[in-house]
Amino acid sequence: MSVTEASPRETTSLASERTETYAVQPAIWPSREVSTEVHAHFTVDGPVGLSVDHAGAIFGPGGTLATNPYYNVFNLGKWRRSAGELPWELQLSGHGRFLLSIRQGSQGMSESQLYNEEIRLDGLLRLPVPRDPAENDQAVLYFKLTALEEGRLDDFAWATAQPPRQTPDLMLSVTTFRREAAVENTVRRFREYRETAELREHVRMLIVDNGNSVDVTEGDGVKVIPNENLGGAGGFTRGLIEAQRTGASHCLFMDDDASIQMEAITRTWWFLAYAVDPRTAVAGAVVDGLHRWRMGENGATFDLGCHALYGGTDLRDYHQVFDMEFETTQAAPDDFYGGWWFFAFPVDRVEHLPFPFFVRGDDVSFSLVNDFDIVTLPGVASMQESFVDKASPQTWYLDFRSHLVHHLSLPKKQRSWKQLQKMVLSFYLRTTLRFHYDSLSAVNLALEDVLAGPEFFDANADMSTRRADLKAMTVTEAWKPVHGRPPAERKSRLGAGPLRKLIWLTGNGHFPPFGALGSTLVLRAPDREDWRGTCGAKRVTFLNADQSQYYVVERDQQRFWAESKRLLKNTLRLRKMYRQLGRAWRKGYETMTSDQYWEQKLHLG
Repeated sequence: MSVTEASPRETTSLASERTETYAVQPAIWPSREVSTEVHAHFTVDGPVGLSVDHAGAIFGPGGTLATNPYYNVFNLGKWRRSAGELPWELQLSGHGRFLLSIRQGSQGMSESQLYNEEIRLDGLLRLPVPRDPAENDQAVLYFKLTALEEGRLDDFAWATAQPPRQTPDLMLSVTTFRREAAVENTVRRFREYRETAELREHVRMLIVDNGNSVDVTEGDGVKVIPNENLGGAGGFTRGLIEAQRTGASHCLFMDDDASIQMEAITRTWWFLAYAVDPRTAVAGAVVDGLHRWRMGENGATFDLGCHALYGGTDLRDYHQVFDMEFETTQAAPDDFYGGWWFFAFPVDRVEHLPFPFFVRGDDVSFSLVNDFDIVTLPGVASMQESFVDKASPQTWYLDFRSHLVHHLSLPKKQRSWKQLQKMVLSFYLRTTLRFHYDSLSAVNLALEDVLAGPEFFDANADMSTRRADLKAMTVTEAWKPVHGRPPAERKSRLGAGPLRKLIWLTGNGHFPPFGALGSTLVLRAPDREDWRGTCGAKRVTFLNADQSQYYVVERDQQRFWAESKRLLKNTLRLRKMYRQLGRAWRKGYETMTSDQYWEQKLHLG
């Protein structure tokens, strides 16, 4: 076993010799501001210390660190598919004597050990990565470092000596509405990142202030634009227009709380810089904000509903991470879309601006109607609070109307009447079987608004009237504070026998013979959207994720029949108007996603 040492001309900075190498995937370290889940970043064993305030790892003899979890695995297959063949090297910066192993995982094959030698770090060490002759197109790289004495790892990166194909000018567009503290923190983190980033001249941030309340000093790569409150759709459209006007090659839509590791911006920029296909876009994943080791979704598809991909993947388990990365190396399906918590795309490939949905659905149709090649990357992810807690009559309204509009307005999403009824039935059952009559009323309102045609959306782009209407109709599903200890969980005890089937046949007791019969349940947040868990109940208390709030719903025959008849009437109207409405919506969508429409709507002149 030989010892490899850093040469005297190499320095301790991974930013050195940038004319020769380009660190396209820098390390992502645990961070107090984003995620302290060490094992979602590294597999560690033995005496290894990691700070959540400063990058780097301290080793005692025998301590081991591996980069195979989600945040630091390197997807070689994705880079090859999008950037072609590049010469790769691993860069390590630190001090001490270690055993270094560079390993490659390939789909359907045993891991390959590409390098296994004793090394000595005394500054920056650069190691070319050998190619595995038995590899396939789905491949990932990681390294494992074992300390042979006390030492430290200051930083690392996967790099290439081949110059990039283009130099993206990336504008980060952040839309906000009266979240002043969140925006100020985002600006601070971005400025700290940009101050030391090599890409500082090629990245900038635009704050689109829908609430006209942000007090942020402009400069240092940050600009603020007051904007009329037309929701996320209006805010992000304003950002995209600004990107077009100022010559940005790419625009990155992101949340105003910037709940990402800033290195995700660097990884995205370099991937776009090397991409062969000018349609290349990068979609960020969502990590569960309560359990920051668990994937919420790594992209999603839309067909008669939104379908999150890879939800529940344990980001600490490299077997699960590898499987996810292997599968996502292939080109994304046609109905794939990226959420606007983090979505970077080429400006010149935008044929349609966002549709004025206000919120919910704008990101779906934007991905579907524009010709992007969307890629997900390890570690490029946003932390999000529980989607379950966000569900309300307003979100049911927004979801249903956008779902229906997608199928009416987008040619490649046209579906038969029979197929569309499956979606309507899904919304109906998921609300009524859980006694969520407020939500079913909101679904009915959404259907009635879609039946009014695209002109209704134009006239109500600010959603002010509808927001007031939805707030007024939210009676039983309004969260209330829990005083004292939250009630104990109480789940349904019904098994999978004939009684359960009979109860479902009665619409969970809405039809005879059950009437007033049923149990009283208490369900926690993970079970809130699962209608199966309410089988046999007559009264259900739902708790939010941290059990600080609750609401109670009960079986209500009167509301059930009133909203059910209303939905039947609305669906019959939809059936009668289906072809005519589809033509109107396709025409309206073209008009309301045009430059001319939005420039007039936003009073840009």
